[in-house]
Amino acid sequence: MTEQRARSLRRQLLLGILVPLVLIVGFNTWSLYRQALAALHTAYDRTLLASAKSLGEWIDVDGEGDTARLQAKVPSAVLEAFEADLRSRMAYRISTRRGVLLSGYDDLPMWRGEIPMRPPYAALVDFYDGQFRGEPVRMAVLLQPVASTHGRAVAVVQVAETLEIRHALARSILWNTLARQAALILLIAGTVIWVVQRATRPVRQLSHELQGRRDDDLRPIAAPAAPRELQPLIAATNQHMRRHGEMLASQKRFVRDASHQLRTPLAVLKAQVQSARRGDVPPAQAMTEIEETVDRATRLANQMLALAKVAQVRQQAEPVTADLDAVVREVALDIAPLIAERGLDFELQFTPVTLRAHEWMLRELTRNLLHNAVRHSPRGGLLAIHVDTVQGHVRLSISDSGPGIDAAQAQRLFQPFSAGEGGSGTGLGLAICHEIVQSLHGHIDMVQRRQNGQVVRFDVIVTLPL
Repeated sequence: MTEQRARSLRRQLLLGILVPLVLIVGFNTWSLYRQALAALHTAYDRTLLASAKSLGEWIDVDGEGDTARLQAKVPSAVLEAFEADLRSRMAYRISTRRGVLLSGYDDLPMWRGEIPMRPPYAALVDFYDGQFRGEPVRMAVLLQPVASTHGRAVAVVQVAETLEIRHALARSILWNTLARQAALILLIAGTVIWVVQRATRPVRQLSHELQGRRDDDLRPIAAPAAPRELQPLIAATNQHMRRHGEMLASQKRFVRDASHQLRTPLAVLKAQVQSARRGDVPPAQAMTEIEETVDRATRLANQMLALAKVAQVRQQAEPVTADLDAVVREVALDIAPLIAERGLDFELQFTPVTLRAHEWMLRELTRNLLHNAVRHSPRGGLLAIHVDTVQGHVRLSISDSGPGIDAAQAQRLFQPFSAGEGGSGTGLGLAICHEIVQSLHGHIDMVQRRQNGQVVRFDVIVTLPL
């Protein structure tokens, strides 16, 4: 259904080019037909005028003014010209100014018009369209002055011609023009189809190449010969495939490590249950060991879910904001019993600040950092949280008086399942923090403050853009 509804580029180009072209050709053809008909009228009107003049030469007059008597004696040789063309018929009428018929067809309507102020020819002539015996005709009216030794007068000479020959010639011009225009349109359509086929050939080649790949083949598309207009699309596709490949590789690595990490507590739990059944250890001790193993597996599962949720939240493009100071205060209140249990000297200083981030991310980041700091701080040690802004960035600092880490641990501390000193954690807390900070376009640093060669203060500094 999607493929059927998708618009064809070839069809769009054909419609976009041919529809306006057909309209322009249609208007041009109609205009050309009107111009051809007007030219034919001009040419054949000259013939009508010549015929009227030839008839006017056979008029005689006797007397002048109202007493003038006109006579028309048109020989048969002159009338033969009216029958020379079988494609049209001609008729004439010679009369006085008062309409008295002198010669010709009595049923030819008498002219009642006026001579134009500027006639098209050097004669008192008028051309107009009329009807004769139910057929459309073209008429020429000539006011012919007649003079002789016996008097002077003016006669009215009318010549009518049917329009068959004019329309036939105009239609011939029209059909010839349409044939040439149709050939031009077909040539343009064929050219458009050929050009579109040639221009879209790289797209079809890329489509065939991608269809022939395996599902896990995410190699970049190599198409140096593709048109320049396709290069941004290819670059964006390669970038998307690269990100998808990195995500798949991360998921594979995570699933591999997670399966390995979960297998260990489950195996330990099974051994503890079997040991308890055999009675190797007292029941209370067995239940305590089982509870610790279950807690560790639960914490590991929760952190793996948190790490997966970070990747999911990163894909959400909705612009949301959260107050970092409120989140830090709430998390500090949540873990206050742990702080009180270890008797830590707790300090909290913050500046109200709002970030473009999901509140869950900030909460998970703060909770993991504080849990790490509480777990590694000695009893009665220092635990301080500072939130402030520096040069357009917000800085979250969590300081403790723990033992610090060595250089080898620092290099792999943000990797999943890489626990710190003592290996008491799951190795996912700092990995979650690192993923969150990366998704928020910030960075996380660890600073060890030494005195007399010993670490007296360990700072975790998270810097995020406002």
